[in-house]
Amino acid sequence: MKIISTTQAPQAIGPYSQAIVVDGMLYTSGQIGLTPEGDLVGEGIEEQTHQVLKNLSAVVKEAGGSLNDVIKTTIFLADMDDFVVVNTIYAEYFGEHKPARSTVAVRTLPLNVKVEIECIAKPSNYTY
Repeated sequence: MKIISTTQAPQAIGPYSQAIVVDGMLYTSGQIGLTPEGDLVGEGIEEQTHQVLKNLSAVVKEAGGSLNDVIKTTIFLADMDDFVVVNTIYAEYFGEHKPARSTVAVRTLPLNVKVEIECIAKPSNYTY
């Protein structure tokens, strides 16, 4: 097991890792709309979603992969009315690659953000 940590995404705001690799599989913690410095990018769903996906991409990259290596994502939304906006931005980042995905509405998210995304990936360039 290897802990993955990068300064290109915000540090964990609790007692957990940005991600863990086990047997070549990457499991990320949920990413929210914080900058790598730990500041919330804004209150809008668009800017938060872009930052979440930048953070997720940075964590996967640190493990030797890219978003093309993502197998499954889970999206947590504070408001399901934001689904179409998040879906459109998500498609920009993943392009033709379409990992399996679940999207769930939740009552609240850390720091009262609007969106959180986690993933499972198999980084193509991960070395033990």
